[in-house]
Amino acid sequence: MLWPFNHFRRPRVPARSTIETIYGMIVTQAREPLFYRDLGVPDTVNGRFDLLLMHLWLVLRRLKSSEGGAGLSQALFDHFCIDMDDNLREMGVGDLTVPKRMQAFGEAFYGRTAAYDLALTDGDEALAQSLCKNILNGQNIDKARELAVYAREAIAVLARADLAALTQGAWRFPAPQAARTTA
Repeated sequence: MLWPFNHFRRPRVPARSTIETIYGMIVTQAREPLFYRDLGVPDTVNGRFDLLLMHLWLVLRRLKSSEGGAGLSQALFDHFCIDMDDNLREMGVGDLTVPKRMQAFGEAFYGRTAAYDLALTDGDEALAQSLCKNILNGQNIDKARELAVYAREAIAVLARADLAALTQGAWRFPAPQAARTTA
């Protein structure tokens, strides 16, 4: 028997293991050495953060476009925020400074995702320029073009995955070297 007030329930929260699986895939991909060795991403804290943001943007973008993906998208973003907070504290950032740094992370996230979304509508060169500015510190546009090819390929891979595959982690990011061979 259905309870008459079931429609007043809060939306179902995605399982923590699902969020951890997806976030783990994002972090693992952002740590792929080929990005740093072959695609010119600076192997620094900022370079790794920027690459993490790009991959998070790719996944969140896909989740938001799917029916029922909004809750998962929000839970994934919340997990990212918790991870960044934990990392700051592990690095010894004081309690009074953490909120300011988290605000800076949020501004970086929203600024970059807005730039990437806009660049996607403006074409491949605009995406390459945006990635060059935000990930490669405005240097080496050729490597940024390769990174843009990779990002487009990742978008295509994610677009082919249905929501069930996305939520189960039954998909994989493309290999970064694939961008080099198709560029």
